Amino acid sequence: MLKAINICHTKLLTWFVLMRIVTWNVNSLRARLGRIERWLAAFEPDVACLQETKLADDAFPTEIFEGLGYECFYHGQGRWNGVCILSRVGLENPMTGFGAEIEPDREARLLWATCGGIRVASCYVPNGRALDHAHYQYKLSWLDRLAAALEVQASPSEPVIVCGDFNVAPEDKDVYDPKAFADSTHTSTLERKKLELLTEWGLVDLFRLHHNGDSLFSWWDYRAGSFYKHMGMRIDLLYGSPPVAESCGFALIDRNERKGPRQDPPSDHAPVFVDIDHSISIK
Repeated sequence: MLKAINICHTKLLTWFVLMRIVTWNVNSLRARLGRIERWLAAFEPDVACLQETKLADDAFPTEIFEGLGYECFYHGQGRWNGVCILSRVGLENPMTGFGAEIEPDREARLLWATCGGIRVASCYVPNGRALDHAHYQYKLSWLDRLAAALEVQASPSEPVIVCGDFNVAPEDKDVYDPKAFADSTHTSTLERKKLELLTEWGLVDLFRLHHNGDSLFSWWDYRAGSFYKHMGMRIDLLYGSPPVAESCGFALIDRNERKGPRQDPPSDHAPVFVDIDHSISIK
């Protein structure tokens, strides 16, 4: 997908690069590997942030992605969780978790890397389970620590993308029926306030720059024909700093990837991607 032109001024070379960045909770990399390979070949993202890989690090299929032209950075723990970043535009300063100054996480849920000059985070935010469950408090704490890590990783004036499965629908229009989610996770006031910490820092919901309508979802339950009844949520999000938001020219949820036969089952999440017109200056 990467395309570039250069303009040479006195001792300064500026590259204008069109970068495509995708986030996708694949709900088991092993189970979805064929689908992922086909999707990467068809849509040619420059950076792919995957969540819920459910693979230990020694089982990660590095050779397959390297064969498609990607550098790989991954953090897994076997049957649960797991995140990775695949990049065809460089992968620098990789880091797992929140950083040295912040309470570490016990699970494999967060990666950072600089790809093509953009600081990228791949996040898998805890589900929360129920408002009276300890996992909900873990989720709130996790979002607090993500916001604190962002302060250390970059400034709003720099190109930053924080993306992934946030397990939070930012607004009521991001769920098929707000009443169905009353007194439950994913739409609670506290979760949304924690998510707002990112926008208060300066991040922008890149998808909403291009699509402001209702019923635009990225996740549908496997049960009860929810996908075909259009009973979903938008919880897979790409947030960008102001320089990224200003250059974001396109955004899409590929809901077709949520379809498929039992022999080639889809994830319950669809990939979400954006195109960024990004300039890199080199002296």
